[in-house]
Amino acid sequence: MSLWSSLSVGVTGLQTGSNALNTVAHNLTNVDTDGYTRQQVEQADRIYTTLSKTASKISYQQVGLGVYYSNVKQVRDYFLDKTYRQEVGREDFYSVSSGTLNEVEDLLGELQGTQFQKSLSDLWTSVQELTKDPCNSVTMGAFVSEANEFLFRAQGVYDGLSSFQDNLNYQVKQKVNQINELGKSLLKLNDEIRNVELGGVEHANDLRDERNLILDKLAELADISYKEDYFGNVEVQIEGEDFVKGGVCYEIGLKADNLTGFYTPFWPQNAEWHLDDMGNRDYDIENAQVFDLSRQISSELNTDIGGLKSILLARGDHRADYTDIETNPETGESNYDNISQSVLMNIQAEFDQLVHNTMRAINSVLEDAAGVKEIADGSGDAQTQALYDALKAGDEANGDYYDGKTYKLVKASDLTYMKDNDGSPLLLFKKQTTDSYEKVTIGGDDYWVYKNEDYDVNESLYTTANTCVNQNLLQTPTLLGFRLADGSEDKVTMDKLKQVFTDEIYTLNPNVLKRVSLNDYYGDLVSQVANSGYVYKTIHENQQNTVEATRTARDQVTAVSSDEELSNMIKFQSAYNASSRFINVVNEMLEHLLNSLAG
Repeated sequence: MSLWSSLSVGVTGLQTGSNALNTVAHNLTNVDTDGYTRQQVEQADRIYTTLSKTASKISYQQVGLGVYYSNVKQVRDYFLDKTYRQEVGREDFYSVSSGTLNEVEDLLGELQGTQFQKSLSDLWTSVQELTKDPCNSVTMGAFVSEANEFLFRAQGVYDGLSSFQDNLNYQVKQKVNQINELGKSLLKLNDEIRNVELGGVEHANDLRDERNLILDKLAELADISYKEDYFGNVEVQIEGEDFVKGGVCYEIGLKADNLTGFYTPFWPQNAEWHLDDMGNRDYDIENAQVFDLSRQISSELNTDIGGLKSILLARGDHRADYTDIETNPETGESNYDNISQSVLMNIQAEFDQLVHNTMRAINSVLEDAAGVKEIADGSGDAQTQALYDALKAGDEANGDYYDGKTYKLVKASDLTYMKDNDGSPLLLFKKQTTDSYEKVTIGGDDYWVYKNEDYDVNESLYTTANTCVNQNLLQTPTLLGFRLADGSEDKVTMDKLKQVFTDEIYTLNPNVLKRVSLNDYYGDLVSQVANSGYVYKTIHENQQNTVEATRTARDQVTAVSSDEELSNMIKFQSAYNASSRFINVVNEMLEHLLNSLAG
């Protein structure tokens, strides 16, 4: 082996040691950098020079030309990455659910003085005082006043739930915009990485770290799958649909509901569209929605992954009310399955059901006192049947009749007690936008007929948002009277009013078997929220532990260890020094030879 070849060996050692030390320094510099993956040096032999080939020898006589810096690789575990991204998406899902229930608890007033609970209790107290002296103008005034306070507080709670729903809707828009921005960043990084690694010499490890960090952030927001193609591009799918692929980011679109303004994420490339009057695209997103929210939420099915999906589920798709829980008399079906997985809509509907049942139960007591009767097909005498047939014919002409429909009515001439200023039956709670009774003439007689609530028309419903206390009673509470024609107090109506609050005939929703009274309903509702909140909080905390354990396992592979890097620094420094001393020896030998030849 010549001295010049030996000098080459030393030089390659210096070069390799210097590069390895640079890598160690780069690792130490980024020890606290978010998303950084430690880089590991790989070294390899340079080609060998063959001096002679002798068949009788075990091997050829060869001399090496040194070492070279063959690769600097990222140390990552694909399966830990995949597990971490799945678990962090699930953790974010339950974080949203837990946070939503905490907010609902605050809105129900249980942490700020139990305001609504007090208004309900005060209404019950006013009923008790009224039954002691029903004809007293003070007790009647207190009853009407507490009813008004009850409804005012109820509307405040419901408005708070609706405002929180709007806040979640705004978060949907933010999250979708964030996802789209991350997708465009992925495209940019794909191009940069491909350009750097195109020659097969350099490795864009820092750019790959940025890309992996983006994948971590995407995994928090949605259920993603991904793979790297032959050219180093990462392709991403969200909920099984292409998001980043082939140099294109298929951005998620948002369509706002015309009535509620609620956003629905959809895939524009999968939606049909036409131009509206303004020349803008109007999308039909029925078969292009990003998330299938009808699927059961389950860890086993992996349908509980991603913060955006959790926000959509919590928000729901409309303002829920009691009709989402009750059975529709026209169809015999309940819409509860459509809202049962939505935290906020479930609470909205159950709360509105409490207010609706309270209002309708009190009104029904007053209607009974006014002589209002309910008639059904085939359940009365010939005169009653004739009334029913006449009302049925009118409904059929308007397309409003359905099998099993009943009518509540009272003959106008018979209405002498509990009568409002316009002659209709006196009600404590009235709908803001439509009348509760309409006057109908049948066979020459006038009747006040109750206008059945139309489940398809919100303005006809006794909901929290669509109801007010009778203004005539607010001005003149003594319209109630509670004194019969013979001058005696109406004890029967008083007993019925008390039963409104004490009869255990209500359930929170179709899946709850326990029956409660109106007095206990709100307490059970709050307890349900608290219990659900505890469950989601426990799941969230357990999921946090799972994520932390997975992150720790991943960090053991990817994170920079200063102790390990300092050990590598000593090793590479020693190798560098050894190469330097080797060159010095060769240099001295060359100098000695040259001096000897010159002499």
